[in-house]
Amino acid sequence: MPRGDMDKYTDKQKRKAEHIEESYKESGVSTDEAERRAWATVNKDSGGGNKSGSGRGKPDTNVSAKKGGRLGGEAAARRPAAARSASAKKAAATRKRNEVH
Repeated sequence: MPRGDMDKYTDKQKRKAEHIEESYKESGVSTDEAERRAWATVNKDSGGGNKSGSGRGKPDTNVSAKKGGRLGGEAAARRPAAARSASAKKAAATRKRNEVH
């Protein structure tokens, strides 16, 4: 269990941490490490516990959730042009094959 009192977190933050933790566990991360990473992500997204009074919570930035797409684009850019082109042609063929008439 992470240090500190979890009562300061909203129900939404607790659910978010739970979902993130489950995702890490499915990826093969240990239970303790998954929990640590989950709460670190919640803290980064929302600036810590928000249950401090009406109107005093901070809005979620969701910065961690936006990181993945950027990394994916980077990975694609490193691939050779021929490989990207082949993937695009294959995808176009699949879409054409699966389109509803």
